[in-house]
Amino acid sequence: MKKFLYITDQDEYTDHSFIGAFFEKYLGKYFDTNILYFSEFKSDFERKDEQRFILPLKLKKDLLDELSKNGIDINSYDYIVVRNDFDTLKHILKRKIKHNYKVGFRLSFSKRIVKLQEDEVSNKKSIFDVIGNSIKTISETNLINECDIFIPTSEHIKKEFFPNIKIKTFTIPPAIDPEVLYENIQHVEDFKRFFYAGTLDKLRDFETILKAFSQINSNQFRLSISTKDPEYAKKMLSNFPNLKNCVEIYNARTKNELLQLIAKADVGLSILPDIALFNSSTPVKILDYYSSGIPCIMTNSTNNQELFKSDNEAWFCKFDETSIKEKLEEIISLSKEEVAQIGINGQKRLLEVRNHEKISKNFALELDLL
Repeated sequence: MKKFLYITDQDEYTDHSFIGAFFEKYLGKYFDTNILYFSEFKSDFERKDEQRFILPLKLKKDLLDELSKNGIDINSYDYIVVRNDFDTLKHILKRKIKHNYKVGFRLSFSKRIVKLQEDEVSNKKSIFDVIGNSIKTISETNLINECDIFIPTSEHIKKEFFPNIKIKTFTIPPAIDPEVLYENIQHVEDFKRFFYAGTLDKLRDFETILKAFSQINSNQFRLSISTKDPEYAKKMLSNFPNLKNCVEIYNARTKNELLQLIAKADVGLSILPDIALFNSSTPVKILDYYSSGIPCIMTNSTNNQELFKSDNEAWFCKFDETSIKEKLEEIISLSKEEVAQIGINGQKRLLEVRNHEKISKNFALELDLL
């Protein structure tokens, strides 16, 4: 069996449900797969188990030599894929000929592009930022083009941010694990339970959604928010006293805790501002919602339109207070059965086109052709 090494920029304590499902469980059927994490808290290499290794962050510059020192045969790998980290990619590319492996680059979310768009929203972006971003993009594009395969989370990311990538591209988007689906726990109350999971910041402008909720002339809804910064959520909510008795704030610390909360909801919220960064890929929380059979109201973007049928598998909405309010009121007026059916339809659609098992099989075939 050929060997595959995935070098992630995530630390060992981050939720790794995607890596566990896609790379370890499903891709592991086709390749002997190892995952390398970095840790700022450890001083020595650690072999977590047969699949997972942990390397101290301070040793990252010489990671291949460090792995060799700890009994890992670099020559045994047929494929090495790097996630997001261009410095690590340089290191892996330099040793490509020596060890005779194929190299892939996985792009999930560019922190540099996030920072640029945050500065734009805050009116802090300068011409120097734009020029610097262009120079960085050229340099990163050249590095990716030295690889054997480019693995973005969506085709739109490539078109929008890296249009000059010339090498073979295989898209691995966020997906659901067909073996890990959760029951939608139906509550008995008449009101609709809406749920938001994720980051709250100026770029995502969740306040616009709260404004829409505050304008609804009905008490037939509840809103639950799970975020890593509950104090920020409470501060934002203090501007809407009429929502005080309708909103609950959580800080789910594990994936399992989050999914237990989601399973009790009726509708997931994934409405984001109309910017390229958000429109170019599917937020992971949409997959979390549909894993529990929870239908989702989401941004009316090309990416989402290609994935779901409006009013059949999901609801689409423009990102402005009036549009959101009207869509929320429309959903509140539906019966529980009608809402649940949208979730069933959406989950069925994702099992067809965003399924870890199917995507990993196709990816394995693509790697064999390199």
